[in-house]
Amino acid sequence: METPLKINFDKGTLILQNVPEPLQTQLPDTRWDERTLTFRAPAYRYRHIISRLRAHDIKYQDTARQFSVEPFTHQQTMSPYPYQTEAIDAWHANGKRGVVTLPTGAGKTFIAILLIADTQRPTLVHVPTIDLMHQWYTVLKEHFGQDVGLYGGGYHELRDLTVTTYQSAVMHAPYYGNRFGFAIFDECHHLPSDQYQYAAISSIAPFRLGLTATPERVDGKESRLYALVGEPCYEVKVQELSGKTLSAYRVVTIAVEMKDTERVRYEEARRTYLNFLKQERINMGTPRGWHFFLWKASLTDEGRAAFKAYLAQKQLSFASTTKQEWVWKLIQRHTGDRILIFTQDNDTAYQLGTRFLLPVLTHQTKLKERNDFLNKFREGTYSILVTSKVLNEGVDVPEANVGIIVSGSGSVREHVQRLGRILRKREGKQAVLYELISKQTGEHFVNKRRRQHHAYEKK
Repeated sequence: METPLKINFDKGTLILQNVPEPLQTQLPDTRWDERTLTFRAPAYRYRHIISRLRAHDIKYQDTARQFSVEPFTHQQTMSPYPYQTEAIDAWHANGKRGVVTLPTGAGKTFIAILLIADTQRPTLVHVPTIDLMHQWYTVLKEHFGQDVGLYGGGYHELRDLTVTTYQSAVMHAPYYGNRFGFAIFDECHHLPSDQYQYAAISSIAPFRLGLTATPERVDGKESRLYALVGEPCYEVKVQELSGKTLSAYRVVTIAVEMKDTERVRYEEARRTYLNFLKQERINMGTPRGWHFFLWKASLTDEGRAAFKAYLAQKQLSFASTTKQEWVWKLIQRHTGDRILIFTQDNDTAYQLGTRFLLPVLTHQTKLKERNDFLNKFREGTYSILVTSKVLNEGVDVPEANVGIIVSGSGSVREHVQRLGRILRKREGKQAVLYELISKQTGEHFVNKRRRQHHAYEKK
């Protein structure tokens, strides 16, 4: 009697025994393991391997999978928008895998809710922050009316519906990666990082959904995301939903002059920095340019002076006196509105908070104080919040309708995230995003890179 092929789950990998010789070179990412004298493959290859076995009509014994059908019952009656239905259909057509790209506020979570009910498999939702973990917990509990597990932030509860942080999943997926049939990756652009990708690699989940507003990455690792979750299957651009599902919006760029004394200091610092780049033949436009600059700058006193000059010219353009004066002008212009003020760094955020007596949210803000600030903003006790990057993603503040970018990076994602914070639909709401740019500085090129995104296009 022929011995059946056996598949076991072992710490984020699959162990395959009794593999027929003709098949040994045909199973994806499968290698011979001298330690166990078996074949071994990453857990995420589970679906591909099972499909290959079935295609070859090979009998197998599967002890890897520790999940079955779960009849999740949707407790709330809500109809999806047409584009949400299109996204769901596209995901199904793509083999129940893939990345859905929608603007912030367009209802990515609701699409996931509908697919959980449709797929009917134990589901693990991955999120980048504790705030998002608790938001998903609340939404899942409301929609399905059953216990929801939390894994991360001090919680270690596994349920058929569980929300985890990427960080916790990396550490623990090797031990529970065979318990879930459906894996959802929120803000999935985080997934391809060197560490976080193991949250997907260590899971056998055959059904996978990635959700993001911007899948593109500076390091170009989107291909890794698509290999682990599935190819892009649906996208809607922000201007397509403006004035419909999302609030109508406009983006206003204001170029401001620096004070003469600050301009002199800026030019001196920038000259020192650029001279060092020229002397060392460093091209900052290459992928490794920044790392090469840091290495060279660490070797000599001249290099360290160039690095200090780099920081000085950045700070002068980020937080010029004129920019701060413009912030006050815009605050006065939008009296009665809910305003989010974004900066690139904590120092500038605290400068503005101190100067104008405004609440400031950074990564240094304690959890209780952070929640208090956000709740008072939602209630209207505070009409303005200043933040560095902590509100870029994962925080729902639908009341905000004005954004002021005092400083930022050239990242398209950062721009889309900040714009998304003010686009939540509300009756009669007209959102506006201001970008303050210091004239004749490196910020001009930063803004130019951002403006290549379709969010700047007219409808």
